[in-house]
Formats: sequence, C-alpha cells, structure tokens
Amino acid sequence: MARTANPNNRTFTQNARRAQIVQAAIETLAESGYAKTSFTRISRQAQLSSTGMISYHFSGKPELFAEVANTIVEKAERIAGARMGDEHTYRGKLSAYIASSFEFVARYPVHTQALTEITRMVRDQQIAGLESVERSIMSVERLVSLLEQGHKAGEFASFDCFTMALAVRGAIDSVLGHHLCHMAMDLDRCSRELADMFDRCTQSA
Repeated sequence: MARTANPNNRTFTQNARRAQIVQAAIETLAESGYAKTSFTRISRQAQLSSTGMISYHFSGKPELFAEVANTIVEKAERIAGARMGDEHTYRGKLSAYIASSFEFVARYPVHTQALTEITRMVRDQQIAGLESVERSIMSVERLVSLLEQGHKAGEFASFDCFTMALAVRGAIDSVLGHHLCHMAMDLDRCSRELADMFDRCTQSA
C-alpha cells in the first residue's frame, strides 16, 4: 500500500500523486464548501480515473483534510517566517507577523478559503479525528513565544502574553473573516492599521 506512517518510504511518484490530490481537495473545498466536498468531486477536480486512487493514498477524509490543513498552515508559516526573519527587533517581528497573515490571503485566496472551510468543519464536528488539525489551526504558540522574547528584551510592556496573542490573532481573523464574506476590504490598509495599533499597545513605556 502507498499509505504509510513514514513519509520517507514513499516514492517520488507517490508524493506527487498525494500533492495532486491535496491541491484538488483545496480547490474543491474553496469552490464547493466542506458539505459538498466528496471524494467524487475531488477525483473529478484532480482528473483521476476513480476515487479509488484517493483511497489508495489516504485512509479517509480525516487523513486527507489533515494533510490539506497542514499543507496550508506550513505555507502560511513559511511566509511569516520569511517576513519576520527580515526584522531585527521584536516590535518589527510582531508587525511582520500581522502583515504576513494579510499577505497570505492576498497571495493564496483559494488556500485561505479552503482552510476556512476546514475550520468550519471542525467546529461543526462534521468529521471525527481532526482534533490535531484544530489545535494546529488555532495555535498561537509562535506568537506567544515572540511576545515573551520581546518582553525579555525590553521592547514590550508587561502583559499576559497568551491573552495578547489571542487578541492579535482574533483581530486578524476578524478582519479576514469579513474579507472572505465578500465585503470590500482594503487589506493593505487593514494590515497597517492593526500593526500600528498593536505596536502602540504592546510597546514598553
């Protein structure tokens, strides 16, 4: 079987086929929503001969959707890491973190919509076995670590870093949520406004 707990055992062809299926699942989720996303639709989107090719590589929807979520989250983290890596202060890194979220949505709207659908799927408890996916999507560990390091460096004021991280992430998600509901949002302006707001409310006196 192609499915294996060790990705290193997969051949190049198997990895390529899995990536093809994941991309088709992303596109199907974004276009049809999670309620209408089936192996049949994904198979059609990927131009596969049958749904059996999906079942060969993935044990079921939980494994496939987990792979989809991980693929999207990793792509977003790479963008955040690149932007934050260009900054030399923690205040700059915080602003870069916020900006990277808006950059990702602008560059990958289909991926963003697909991840939104998976988040809804998890919250509506449509499919069991996606608990780890929910933790990954909702995680603010990276942001908490950034705030803690900035506080130790004297760039941030004294506050509960977990609460502040939730506030930052919540503000970003709220703006992007409105944008995804087809409201006219100037993402560049929103990004700058949020970055400036949190820079002012976190900086050390």
